[in-house]
Amino acid sequence: MNNTKRFYINGAWVEPLSTATLEVINPATEKAFATIAMGNAADAARAIGAARAAFPAFSQSSKAYRLGLLKKMLELYNQRAEDLAQAVSDEMGAPIQFARDAQVWAGRAHLEAAIAALEKFEFEEQRGTTRIVREGIGVVGLITPWNWPLNQIVTKVAPAIAAGCTMVLKPSEIAPLSGIIFAEIVHAAGVPPGVFNLVNGDGPTVGQTLASHPDVDMVSFTGSTRAGVMVAKTAADTVKRVTQELGGKSANIILADADLKVAVTQGVAACFGNSGQSCDAPTRMLVPRDKLDAALQIAREAADAHTVGDPRAAGIQLGPVVSETQYNKIQKLIGAGIAEGAPLVSGGLGRPQGLAQGYYARPTVFGPVRPDMTIAREEIFGPVLSIIPYDSEEQAVAIANDTVYGLAAYVASGNPEHARKVARQLRAGQVQVNYPEWDTMAPFGGYKQSGNGREYADWGISDFLEVKGIIGFGA
Repeated sequence: MNNTKRFYINGAWVEPLSTATLEVINPATEKAFATIAMGNAADAARAIGAARAAFPAFSQSSKAYRLGLLKKMLELYNQRAEDLAQAVSDEMGAPIQFARDAQVWAGRAHLEAAIAALEKFEFEEQRGTTRIVREGIGVVGLITPWNWPLNQIVTKVAPAIAAGCTMVLKPSEIAPLSGIIFAEIVHAAGVPPGVFNLVNGDGPTVGQTLASHPDVDMVSFTGSTRAGVMVAKTAADTVKRVTQELGGKSANIILADADLKVAVTQGVAACFGNSGQSCDAPTRMLVPRDKLDAALQIAREAADAHTVGDPRAAGIQLGPVVSETQYNKIQKLIGAGIAEGAPLVSGGLGRPQGLAQGYYARPTVFGPVRPDMTIAREEIFGPVLSIIPYDSEEQAVAIANDTVYGLAAYVASGNPEHARKVARQLRAGQVQVNYPEWDTMAPFGGYKQSGNGREYADWGISDFLEVKGIIGFGA
């Protein structure tokens, strides 16, 4: 890969103004395998300037033209799928088959969803003598995380292009290589110079520049709630729109009429997927108190069946977590659970047996856990599940909603109507019933401190649009 020490600005790979660099660490080996350039405020400003210059023409381009760009991007994305999978596996430790089947698949699926949504999207309508026009908001700053790098890049870039916006992308500096390959795809697809720009860097420099710069009309941010608050505060001075997809502590209510073995086993797998590094992971499992002992036994068997190890080895389900910092945070929170008296059902502190190197966390289940314990309140972002008993459905709903977060929630039931009734009571932006397939046409985003705005398909396109009323248009 030749572009790790360059940025993509105004249709070309350019040398940075900054001299700073950062080693990219493979979390399975704890060793550097690439070095990227780290931009500064001047690099970000140069990219913003390119996006600003490109906006007038691109905002007036036709829907058919933008559809053509997205379809070409999809074609080239599929051609580079294995390159993307290798990059994701190296940069964040995803098992290679998971990188192909989930990480790379997610970007492809969201490109397909954006194309399908744009084909049906109406940018204008007539209301009496007024013409309602929906048009791209302008230059957008896109700040994406490391845990689902392609998913989050595509769910921002594709709808921004669909809406007629121009953009500057700052991928996570922890997992930046898949973003560089994606920029190569955008370039090869013939996206006009300045429409898409990429600058690597950290949040306090490049991220804050995007949030503060007066020529940026909107920031779309995915990451921690703490960082999201900083972005919003910085953006407030220029009154720009900020959409955020932030942290989560999702509850999984297993109702009394659910098949307990199926529901608990699937709930453990959903919590541990991507090594627990998903903001919508169901990390709080709520089970009827009279079924607690059985649920704990099922959860232990399910957790112990998860294979942890080298992402390049066959049959591995969980790789390492992304970094030493993340590993240490997970260990600290597991330690807090033990110190506060939560019984360990499976796993615990340290690496799994036989893994002396790499940021591998043990798949861990605690139970029973009290709702006021640290592990039931704080986002851990690792393969750690808390099982909480409840005495009534009303109590289960109250426990589920008793959190500052509201990104996702889960309900398992043998009666679909029963599940729907409970789902309507949960204060979350997305509620999944009986572990359905991932729906890329559904809105994704949070209530409360899990953010604002919605991503995916037409929901994502709408977030990048302004609404104009031309009054007297039809008089």
